[in-house]
Amino acid sequence: MEELRSLEDLLDLQAVDIEIDRLLHRRGSLPELDEYRAAHEEVAALEARMAEVGARLRSADLASDKADGELQLAEAKLQREEQRLFAGGLSARDVEHLRREVEMLRRQTSERETEILTLMEQRDAAQTELNGLEAEHAAAKAHEDRLGGAISGIWKEIDAEIAAKEQRKAAIVPLVDSDLLELYEQLRPTKEGVAVGRLSEGMCGGCHLRLSAAEQAAVVKEHPPRCLHCRRILVPQ
Repeated sequence: MEELRSLEDLLDLQAVDIEIDRLLHRRGSLPELDEYRAAHEEVAALEARMAEVGARLRSADLASDKADGELQLAEAKLQREEQRLFAGGLSARDVEHLRREVEMLRRQTSERETEILTLMEQRDAAQTELNGLEAEHAAAKAHEDRLGGAISGIWKEIDAEIAAKEQRKAAIVPLVDSDLLELYEQLRPTKEGVAVGRLSEGMCGGCHLRLSAAEQAAVVKEHPPRCLHCRRILVPQ
């Protein structure tokens, strides 16, 4: 009778374990998790694009600052050389040399001005793109946060259910014979979580195969009873 009681308790334990397995599976397979992963990937992709555009923007700023500095130097030198040219008092050779120098400085000044305008256009385009990405990122991050909050709320409810089941399990485990419990724990991973079944009307509650009368008689004499087909532990009705 004591062994039968231990088997009944084992059947109760399995029912609790199956519920815990179900809750854990539900916890890890919420539809919201796929949405959250997609939202997280979108946020990460936008952040990568923002970093790339930000780098382009900083590069354009540095190049613009450099070109602006070079333009100022060229303009200052051009102004000095033009003053010398217009002041007179130079030899024809020096005038020709200075005239060529002024023309070169004018070309450099013009090139720097063109370069600065191009860099300004590139910077404005990069800034516009960055502003758009920042707006997209804010919306995507808000969506990710909403999903994360929803998932956390569902997980909290599931975890509370699991905790209650674990308490129930902790109360049952001491009632089960230690050897029987060890066999049960060995079988569960290999039997899709179902290591014990009710023997009802000659049928195994685990594999749902029928045992003959002679097989049933042989099975109930075993300690513990086990199905001849699937080798699960059987609890006689």
